[in-house]
Amino acid sequence: MSSWQQRCDYLVSVAQAHLRGHVLFDLCRAHLVDISQISRGTVYNHFPHESDLAVAVAAAEFNDFWQHAQQVSCYGDNPLFHYLYHYCWRLQEVTARQRFVISRVMPNGDLLAQASSRYRQSFNEAYARYQQWNRQQIRRMGEIKGFDRWALVRDFIRGTMINVSEEAVDGEDVQLYYQYCYALSQLLGQSDKRVPDKKLLARWLQQLSPAPAVKASQTRFALEQVPA
Repeated sequence: MSSWQQRCDYLVSVAQAHLRGHVLFDLCRAHLVDISQISRGTVYNHFPHESDLAVAVAAAEFNDFWQHAQQVSCYGDNPLFHYLYHYCWRLQEVTARQRFVISRVMPNGDLLAQASSRYRQSFNEAYARYQQWNRQQIRRMGEIKGFDRWALVRDFIRGTMINVSEEAVDGEDVQLYYQYCYALSQLLGQSDKRVPDKKLLARWLQQLSPAPAVKASQTRFALEQVPA
């Protein structure tokens, strides 16, 4: 990896860390200069347009989500459980770790149009890959004709993430994840399937590292005993 790319990745990671706990994307390039201790010229060289920073962060976020989704899929053979555990992880990231809700900002056609081509392409690829994973998982569960389940679930997830980021929600409350799993299973047309019980969800929560900036690749799930 080139030093240019390493520095870019570092700046994006600094931006991601800074945005934890923020409701709005209130980070600009000038602010990134201060918090990264990287020179103004270097920061502006990496992000020629103000929109580049938001788009680069969004690409990194969706790449993180996709990487985590791939890891979860390594366990068992239950697509519904894979899906639910992944989105419980995302919910836990927002509630307990105060991760910024990137869906507040992206996808956004205006921001993409203003961004440099490399960042626009990077985001489009990351977002498309994550969308594809979602649709593949839903197909594995068994699609129901006449309904776009992914559209229904996507809108519900976005609304939930935004709502919990604005409220004082206990990110360690097992009931929160149990209800979330139940709601997702209904929207997915899987109401006849059981969702992870509270015991499994409690075990999963206990295994997550308390570190505030945990990487998707560092997270481990106890899914070996989950039935298909």
